[in-house]
Amino acid sequence: MSRKRELNLVFGASGYIGGHLVPRLLAAGKPVRAVARDTASLERAGWESAERVSADALRPETLDPVLAGVDTAYYLVHSMGAGKDFGRLDLECADNFAAAAARAGVRRIVYLGGLIPAGAQSEHLVSRKETGDRLRAGPVPVTEIRAGIIVGPGSAAFEVIRDLVNALPAMVTPRWVRARTPPIALDNLLEYLVRIPEHAAAAGGIYDAAGPEELSYEELMRGFGELVGRKPLILPVPVLTPLLSSYWLGLVTTVPTPVARALIGGLAHDIPAYPEPLRRLVPQRLLDYREAVSTALDAERRSAVAARWTEGALMYRNYRQDYAFYAKRAGGSAVSRASPEDVWQVVTAIGGRNRYYALDFLWTLRELADWFVGGPGLSRGRRHERELRVGDTVDSWQVIGREPEKRLTLLFGMKAPGAGILEFELEPVEEGTRVTATAYWHPRGAWGLLYWYPLAPFHGLIFDRMTDAIARRAEAGTPAVVAS
Repeated sequence: MSRKRELNLVFGASGYIGGHLVPRLLAAGKPVRAVARDTASLERAGWESAERVSADALRPETLDPVLAGVDTAYYLVHSMGAGKDFGRLDLECADNFAAAAARAGVRRIVYLGGLIPAGAQSEHLVSRKETGDRLRAGPVPVTEIRAGIIVGPGSAAFEVIRDLVNALPAMVTPRWVRARTPPIALDNLLEYLVRIPEHAAAAGGIYDAAGPEELSYEELMRGFGELVGRKPLILPVPVLTPLLSSYWLGLVTTVPTPVARALIGGLAHDIPAYPEPLRRLVPQRLLDYREAVSTALDAERRSAVAARWTEGALMYRNYRQDYAFYAKRAGGSAVSRASPEDVWQVVTAIGGRNRYYALDFLWTLRELADWFVGGPGLSRGRRHERELRVGDTVDSWQVIGREPEKRLTLLFGMKAPGAGILEFELEPVEEGTRVTATAYWHPRGAWGLLYWYPLAPFHGLIFDRMTDAIARRAEAGTPAVVAS
């Protein structure tokens, strides 16, 4: 009689590591239950055979159902994006999860933490250590793998390096750029995570995961620059403290500011690793830094197509790897008493003679500016006054995604230093339909950031007014202008 395959839970499946671990486990023939707060974030190509469910570690009552029947639980959540209070939230989540895993009879928890230098005071690093301690305080054995910089598309530290190299031909940096750390390729880390539960001896162990080199942050930036054809001038100075550095990074990178601030706090020291125990337990060929970067860039190209806007998807960055992975964003929403069908009729009638439903003079000014520099800004019109299909042109926009009564995605076509997306989403609510408009901007270097910041204050006003006008027009039943 064949042995039943053990169920693997990936808690935090919508995050960076979770989003890569789920398909890796599936490819290894392992049954997977993927968990995130929002199940919509788990609607990804290739995940069809995974069970996809919702739970929140801050709501203990949601944990028991998702942990039922689980053999190995991967715990991959953190609250860095929550801002200053993330340390407390991380501990509360870990307490709740450890207790629920014990009630469910989970065999093993695998936790991904961070490398901890001696005397670390960074709240980010201390929180990662304390989270592991809280998980271990429960009765379920925990295997903790600690990693430093992960080299892969979407890794916050890797994207900081990419943004700095692409945005700044010369940079004045803090002295921490000479601190040394052992980066690890995403593929190597995933291999460790997939195979470590197979080893009974790893239960209760803490293991350092590291690549074959120990490099300074300056060397990481220079190495990346060599592979993408850039030679940044790096000038370390003693006056930039970690706090000042975090504000500086918030201006010159697109990595979310709370994440960048948390990362910076851990860069004041060399971060050594002791990787031999893990290497003996799970042997594999480790990629060096240049190989890891090349593999990351190749992975981006292979995953270029996405059905809807997805953070970092190459098709939404005009297939340009020098455009920022993370997007700046702005948006607005409104609730209509109309049905999703009626709201959809208004959304898909946008542009052409209908214009943009609110503050059209601002759209006109932008179109004139584009026309002045030789762009298509004044090329107004659409194939059909009310119908849209993928590939259609709406003024200077192109329709690149369409899910009737759910989502419409438009690609910005005017001349600009970056790639822009405008996405409308419709969600049934008790009062009727919520319509949300979100602009995503993937800047190209420093010019792309300088383009975004002056316009950012206007975006909230524009999209609040636009979505409110769409909601009211849907209620009135007037999706488009009347043809003369």
